[in-house]
Amino acid sequence: MAITLTVAAAERVRHFIAERGQGIGLRLGVRKTGCSGFAYVVNYADEARDDDRIFDCHGVRVLVDPESLALIDGTEVDFVRHGLNEAFRFRNPNVRGECGCGESFSV
Repeated sequence: MAITLTVAAAERVRHFIAERGQGIGLRLGVRKTGCSGFAYVVNYADEARDDDRIFDCHGVRVLVDPESLALIDGTEVDFVRHGLNEAFRFRNPNVRGECGCGESFSV
């Protein structure tokens, strides 16, 4: 089981944590929502929970709860810029469908 970050995503997370002045890494998860079923949740991680799975990618910790990991195992997180827009992009091999707006996915 693994979650990975591209170099660009790791650099962006390090930048966000440095600006914020605290945090041990990136917390990645999913929640039920949207027209396709699930949406990604990205937050700062200030501490590890007892049941977290922790992955180290390019010097950045990624913390994931077990329920979310079952849905996003194998995901690569990238950070992309298109003109003035910038966002994290998820390459999740478990996705079977996405909604038209790109905000939710199904597995």
